[in-house]
Amino acid sequence: MFQKIKIRGFALVLEIKKLTFGYKKNNFIFENFDLELKKGELKTIFGKSGSGKTTLFELILGNLKQQSGEIKKSKTAMIFQDPFSSFHPTYTIFEQIKDVVNRDFKDEVDNILSKLSLEESLLNKKPYELSGGQLQRCSILRAILLKPDLLLIDEPTSALDNIIAYDTMKLIVNLLSDCGILLVTHDIDMASWCSNEIIRLENGK
Repeated sequence: MFQKIKIRGFALVLEIKKLTFGYKKNNFIFENFDLELKKGELKTIFGKSGSGKTTLFELILGNLKQQSGEIKKSKTAMIFQDPFSSFHPTYTIFEQIKDVVNRDFKDEVDNILSKLSLEESLLNKKPYELSGGQLQRCSILRAILLKPDLLLIDEPTSALDNIIAYDTMKLIVNLLSDCGILLVTHDIDMASWCSNEIIRLENGK
């Protein structure tokens, strides 16, 4: 169950306290790791391959179980780096968005599609009929329509050209009035532009 957390009058959408996790005994990726994210904040997780960026997201999503520590989160959506792995290959994009959003979003979708430089007709296609960049933007569309309190984003613009990537990040930043965002990226320039804080991981410590 998602939890609503309030501390000192500010709405927290993610609270991690003294997180300890390792795939091998006594070889911890995270040890007593703390992180707080409030609604309206965008924080970036930055680090080399193997530093624990993807592992942290898996822990937040509950796909991995920490050895100790506590993770509290509000309603969460995820934008994955590889959009082909997050859509079923045999159903249309529209069908898959409708299944998870579970409400009528017709009045909302046109404006978001325009900002993502997507044509509405693409929603009636199956994932393999779209380019990687188009499918990534459909993944972003799905996450926006879910109206999360916490949005986890893993390299959201890696498959996009520079102009669309910038426009896409502007759209994502505009979501901050409604949620908090935790971003993983290797683009330090983008992180510096959009982040309230950059958290550099060195094995999570």
